[in-house]
Amino acid sequence: MSKTKSKGGQGTPATVALVKAGAQFTLHPYDHDPNAQAYGEEAADALGVAYERIFKTLVAEVESGLAVAVVPVAGKLDLKAFAAALGGKRAAMADAAKVERVTGYVVGGISPLGQRKALPTVVDASAPDLPTIYFSAGRRGLQIETSPADLIRLTRAVTAPIAKTP
Repeated sequence: MSKTKSKGGQGTPATVALVKAGAQFTLHPYDHDPNAQAYGEEAADALGVAYERIFKTLVAEVESGLAVAVVPVAGKLDLKAFAAALGGKRAAMADAAKVERVTGYVVGGISPLGQRKALPTVVDASAPDLPTIYFSAGRRGLQIETSPADLIRLTRAVTAPIAKTP
């Protein structure tokens, strides 16, 4: 995997964070369909990557405030397991407008890296078993591929089984 610096207008707060940290990563642009509803699945299909390797970034409300969940697009977020991973009992998906305001990203392009405010983060326990994972680079139509260890380290995430298969 090559270290890719921001170029060609593809720099985002997420790529800046990776470059600043000296992390190895690859950017994968693809043509985003503005009518797409399932952004992660769209990315997986466009890039020819298994759904289990593309992770979506979700933001939920827990007792202590907003928190980030990073789960494979092949599954759904188990809100109870997510809350438990953060030491709580309840979680609910956060309001999209609030998420955009707090993270600085638009829905469908939310990256776990480079958010305006660092939020507690939980990465699904399936991620460390993979050599690399893909997740949003901070805009629709652009994915980052990097090691799960780098994502976990840079977000100060905990890992837990927070994904459930539909």
